Amino acid sequence: MTITQLQYVLAVAEYQNFTLAAQKSFVTQPTLSMQVQKLEDELDVLIFDRSKKPITITEVGKKIVEQAKNIVNEAERIKDIVDQEKGFIGGDFTLGIIPTIMPTLLPMFLKAFISKYPKVNLIIKEQSTESLIRNIQDGHIDAAIAATPLEVEFIKERPLYYEPFVGYVPTNHRLKDFEVLKAEDLNISDILLLQDGHCFRDGVINLCKASKSYTEEHFQLQSGSFETLVNLANEGLGMTLLPYLNTLELDERKKAHLKYFSNPSPAREVSLIYHKSELKIQITEALIDVISGIVRGAIAFQDVKIISPITK
Repeated sequence: MTITQLQYVLAVAEYQNFTLAAQKSFVTQPTLSMQVQKLEDELDVLIFDRSKKPITITEVGKKIVEQAKNIVNEAERIKDIVDQEKGFIGGDFTLGIIPTIMPTLLPMFLKAFISKYPKVNLIIKEQSTESLIRNIQDGHIDAAIAATPLEVEFIKERPLYYEPFVGYVPTNHRLKDFEVLKAEDLNISDILLLQDGHCFRDGVINLCKASKSYTEEHFQLQSGSFETLVNLANEGLGMTLLPYLNTLELDERKKAHLKYFSNPSPAREVSLIYHKSELKIQITEALIDVISGIVRGAIAFQDVKIISPITK
C-alpha cells in the first residue's frame, strides 16, 4: 500500500470515472487503474463497483476512502513540518473567495502579498460559500475568505475584519432625509437585494428579521452585483445596502447617497477559513498577517454588531 495508490483511490472516488481521475492525477488511465487494482488485490476487497455507470463505491470502499483522506492529509503534513522547521513559506496555495468580497478585497492585498512572499504560487478561485466549504472538506482548496460565523465542525475561522453595512438611499426614497439609519428604519419591501445564494443577501434579511421589518412578500427584483443594485436604486426602484469596502470606489455623486448606521453599526465578520487539519498553516498565517494589516487601516469602525450570514 502506497500514498500514491491512496491518492488514486481518492481521485476515482471523487470523479467516479477512471479516465477522468487519471487526467486529474496527471497519469495515464492504465497506470491509475493498475495501481487501484493492486491495492484491491492486496486488501482482498473491491473498493469500486465497476459494473455500474458511473462507478460506485462499495460499502467497505467508503470506509477505505475516508481513511485514505486522513492518511494522505497526514502524509502531506510531514512536508509542512519540514517547511515550518526551515522557515520556508512557498509552494502552491489555492485560496477561495466569495463573490461579494473578491472585487474589493483582492486588489487591496494581492500585490502586497506576492511581493512579500514571492515563493508562494497563489491560485485564487471565486466561489459561493457552499462550494468553498465543500472544497475545503475535499481538499481542493487550502483556505477561503468568507463571511462568518459558519459554525462548520471541520472548519476553523480566523476573523480578518468587521465590515459595516452602509445604506445607499436615492433622493426619492422615504429615508432620504435621515441623518443616520437604524435597523428598525429598514423595510425589506423596498430594499434591493442580491440574488439568492449570496451570503450578504442573507445578512440583510437577518438584519430585517431582527428589527421586525421583514415580511415574506418581496424578492421580485434581485441582482447579481452591487453596481447593478446602485444603478437600480438611482432609477427609483428602492434603496440597497452595501458592504463598506464597496462604497470606497463610488464616485462623489453616488457617495452623496450613502447613509451610515448609528452605533453599533450592523456588520459582517469576514474571516479566513480553513480545515482544522491546518495543512500549509505557515502560508495561512502569512495571508492573515498581510490582509489584516491592510484592511485595518481602511476600516475605522470599531463599534459594530455582527449580522450572521446564515438564514435562520
